[in-house]
Amino acid sequence: MGTAIGYRNNGMGVTERTDTWWIAPVAVLLGLLAFVVYSTWAAWQGEYFFWSATANPENFGGYLSPFYSPPLFIKEGMNGIPPLSHALLGPWPDWLWWLPGYSPAWLILVFPLSFRFTCYYYRKAYYRAFAWSPPACAVGAVPQKPYKGESGLLVIQNLHRFAMYFAVIFIFLLSYDAVMSFFNDGVFGVGVGSIVLLINPILLGAYTFGCHSIRHLVGGNMDCFSCSVRAKTSHKAWSLVTVLNERHQLFAWLSLFWVGFSDVYVRLVSMGVITDINSWGV
Repeated sequence: MGTAIGYRNNGMGVTERTDTWWIAPVAVLLGLLAFVVYSTWAAWQGEYFFWSATANPENFGGYLSPFYSPPLFIKEGMNGIPPLSHALLGPWPDWLWWLPGYSPAWLILVFPLSFRFTCYYYRKAYYRAFAWSPPACAVGAVPQKPYKGESGLLVIQNLHRFAMYFAVIFIFLLSYDAVMSFFNDGVFGVGVGSIVLLINPILLGAYTFGCHSIRHLVGGNMDCFSCSVRAKTSHKAWSLVTVLNERHQLFAWLSLFWVGFSDVYVRLVSMGVITDINSWGV
């Protein structure tokens, strides 16, 4: 890797580095932009987010896209959707006429996306990739106003510690969906989709439970980890979270890719574009 010699911040992108420092911010920009575009498109559809061998209203099991979990309301008459009995709150209400595509994803994605948008790693990622603030170490940044304390976007970022609780809830919801994916019309089995949906909460859990806020929650506000039984227990929990936290960037990208891939897989199977290989023979 090249090194910076006598760096002076006298313009955006100005640096004495000789390595390809720009690859990382460009890759992050393209990766995040691709996910935002696809997830917005997928949420807009409101169809083809569920697959099972039968449309039986009493159906038990099936593949449900993580973008649409849990399905709070279901609009009947759409293609590739769960039976109405799967809706937590019943049929699509008239007062939600303004949501595009009658899509329950709009009611769900705001919670996990709030967690990711305010995540400490993603802040660094999109600050560097989109705002060039700064794009890399020893590289000139977009001119910044003098720091005047936490205001504007910085205040919004504090929502991360609250969004964390919703993110944890979604891990359990998606774990339930993973279990249900091993059943089709009440019959236990396994398919490629089952494996896809099983990996999803595992990666999301590794990312979520490695969160800096959870690390502080289980081990913060303590000056001595060996002074009491509670402190020692907290230290063990803190150490486990730290193992995941040290790989937070890795799990952030793996989980982001896999949650998008899970929706793509369920969508393609639901549309009949690809055939799921499974033990049910359907």
